[in-house]
Amino acid sequence: MLKLSEGRRFLGVLACIVAVTAAFVIAGTSQEALAASNCTYYSNGSHSTVVGQFGYDCCNNPVAWGVKTKFKVCGGCFPCFPPPR
Repeated sequence: MLKLSEGRRFLGVLACIVAVTAAFVIAGTSQEALAASNCTYYSNGSHSTVVGQFGYDCCNNPVAWGVKTKFKVCGGCFPCFPPPR
């Protein structure tokens, strides 16, 4: 049988494991999903002229302007506008 102090210690460790796991799941999935959905579109394969951007900035504001083409680069977050203070 578990002593009261051992039971409390077990519950404390279990609570910490659950909290850390939840934090990694929440933080990891939301940032990865946002970064993967941010795309900058170009007029040609040399990526010399930007013609559109779609996704979210680092402040989680929607970014949607221009046109979508087959020439794109996705990932990262767009700078916030206006920048945070």
